[in-house]
Amino acid sequence: MSVKAYIMLNVKTGSEDSVSEKILKLSEVEEASVIYGEYDLILKVKAKDMNHLDKLIVEKLRSIPDIMLTATMLIAKEYK
Repeated sequence: MSVKAYIMLNVKTGSEDSVSEKILKLSEVEEASVIYGEYDLILKVKAKDMNHLDKLIVEKLRSIPDIMLTATMLIAKEYK
């Protein structure tokens, strides 16, 4: 069963656009938005399962040098 989550990111100042461009190339990323507040970016992602979500975060996102911090919130229910 697929897993959906929101991932908040803190990035180096001024790198929001370049990080967003890199992130949007990842197939798991459905949306990326620059935000104001405690975090700089928020992503909506969909992964095949928890193992794939873990690989997305640890191997793909955290390997981007300008990403300083990630915080992941699993989606329990969605309303449209």
